[in-house]
Amino acid sequence: MSQTQSLRKRLIETPPHWTTMLALAVLLAIVAMALFAPRIANFPPTELNAMMRLKPADGTYWMGTDSFGRDLYSRVIHGARVSLLVGAGVALGAILIGLPLGLLAGWFRGLDAVLMRAMDGLMAIPGILLAIAIVALTKAGLTTVIIAIMLPEIPQVVRLVRARVLATRSETFVEAAVLLGTSPMRIIWRHLLPSTIAPLIVQGTYVYASAILTEAALSFLGVGIGTETPTWGNIMAEGRLYFALNPWLVYWPAIVLSLCILSINLLGDALRDRLDPKMKGRS
Repeated sequence: MSQTQSLRKRLIETPPHWTTMLALAVLLAIVAMALFAPRIANFPPTELNAMMRLKPADGTYWMGTDSFGRDLYSRVIHGARVSLLVGAGVALGAILIGLPLGLLAGWFRGLDAVLMRAMDGLMAIPGILLAIAIVALTKAGLTTVIIAIMLPEIPQVVRLVRARVLATRSETFVEAAVLLGTSPMRIIWRHLLPSTIAPLIVQGTYVYASAILTEAALSFLGVGIGTETPTWGNIMAEGRLYFALNPWLVYWPAIVLSLCILSINLLGDALRDRLDPKMKGRS
């Protein structure tokens, strides 16, 4: 049985736990909310209404209004679009860059020393500080934020792929391919790459969740995407000034953000338990 077939079998055979199904349902609801935000929003997210400032939730404003009279529900669901897009961009970018680097580092010993020292240097800088520095030195925007959050995530992917390659290269089928004169690129493509798929799927979910949380932190600190675009982070940042009397300004985006992060992490744990049974039950 090939590694791809084994992976498919582990994903399909075991019925999912109810917590996994609940997490999937919550995440799909948030994704649907983001995709159809323009259709299901009660008002445009940037529409001002000075007469309706700081109104609590009612039949018209389902989550209340902010200090500018903007509908909080509309802003929260539009903020989901930004957060999910940033998470997807960071996870995809980190894997597309980290995967080939990890494969090369795991197979070519000379390149391994250079690449891993570079990754160690990148990991020595706290991710949030590196992201703040990149955004501060460049023009803030969606692309800049994705790149700033992605860079600290790349070393984790590289180290994960490298470790899996080092474990797989000592297998008999890989040694046999080397003795038969198979080219390194063919060995990497046919034998080493498939062994990295399962851990990369799991790591991708954690990178996704981490990226969403980091983007919210950057926006909350005022160094993320501009305030003209609603994000969960800048909605909470604006609401904290009125938190004592109008706590819903912070509660609603915080609740949706927490549910999103928790759902992704639960799905990541479920995938880890299925794709790597040896890790089941570990945290």
